[in-house]
Amino acid sequence: MNHSHPLLAALHLASPALPVGGFAYSQGLEQAVEDRWVSSMEQAYVWIRDVMVLSLARQELPLWLTCHRAARTQDWPALRGANDVLYALRESAEFRLESIQMGHSMAKLFKQWQGGTALLELTELNWVYPAAHAALSAVSGIEEQMALTAYLWSWVENQTLAAVKIIPLGQIEGQILLHRLKADIESAIHTAMTIAPEDVGSAAVGLSIASARHESQYSRLFRS
Repeated sequence: MNHSHPLLAALHLASPALPVGGFAYSQGLEQAVEDRWVSSMEQAYVWIRDVMVLSLARQELPLWLTCHRAARTQDWPALRGANDVLYALRESAEFRLESIQMGHSMAKLFKQWQGGTALLELTELNWVYPAAHAALSAVSGIEEQMALTAYLWSWVENQTLAAVKIIPLGQIEGQILLHRLKADIESAIHTAMTIAPEDVGSAAVGLSIASARHESQYSRLFRS
């Protein structure tokens, strides 16, 4: 395939204009604010950093890499397997619903994306978001480190915007958060690229509890 402008494709996949609904989810952060675990910019930074470096980098991101490499070589059984593992590792009903909804929305974009038609044949696959994002990045010709950086930047941006709305923080504080988290994105990617698929795993118990408690939070702005 002749892939043009992989940087533009990566930026497009990281764009808040992409209709996958990432802005609707706080991924447990709203409950953490409700429980007063997070009530300042510094605490928001620690929460977002720790979720990324201690959970995503050790579990979700290595499997994202597996999906990207499988799609790049058209190893569809490996892609299906990693997609199923990602679904199985969602710790709460809210996390599962989020991943499936966003994965389904991403899959709707395959037919209009350069190279995406190759993924349309996987009709039996119940896509989760990390697998769908990784696969579409791969068939679009975006190399894995650039694509994973775009994926993480989108996640960090959504988390920061959630913190700005919920805590609340000012816009300048939100920008400070984003600047501070740039180095942690690099650290998370480095960690993910050193973990073999058989060593994937995390134990983010507090995050799981926050997500489960969020299901019955009295008043909320976000879906997870």
